[in-house]
Amino acid sequence: MLRPCKTKKKERDTMDYSKTDAFAAEAKARWGDTDAYREYEQTTAAKSDDEMQAAGDGLMQRLAVFGALQTHDVSDPAVQQQVQTVKDYITAHFYTCTDQILAGLGKLYAAGGDFTKNIDRAGGPGAAAFAGRAIAWYCQQTR
Repeated sequence: MLRPCKTKKKERDTMDYSKTDAFAAEAKARWGDTDAYREYEQTTAAKSDDEMQAAGDGLMQRLAVFGALQTHDVSDPAVQQQVQTVKDYITAHFYTCTDQILAGLGKLYAAGGDFTKNIDRAGGPGAAAFAGRAIAWYCQQTR
């Protein structure tokens, strides 16, 4: 979930911020009535646009690592540690990332839309799909 930035969008190496407003509108439409979204709004309300961009970049950097891990099986401990790292980062910077939420994010990352494009831009072709598979495996193991 991202909120619209009021400052001029900066060119980033890791994330295309040109659609931040659209991401924010989509997130609110999908999850605006959830506890997680309310927690997100509380957590991020006092953060500046630069802090939000830094948090978004930090998440994207963690997701990009999946590109380098694609030669591994999704069950590999290094891959699963990266899933945990992403989950912990989301919890620390945005909202409590439950396994249910993480599973939904994994599907979203691999769905072929803008999230997929951003992750693949940061981590290389296939990074988003691999992240989605790794997250799915993680969530299946925690049931």
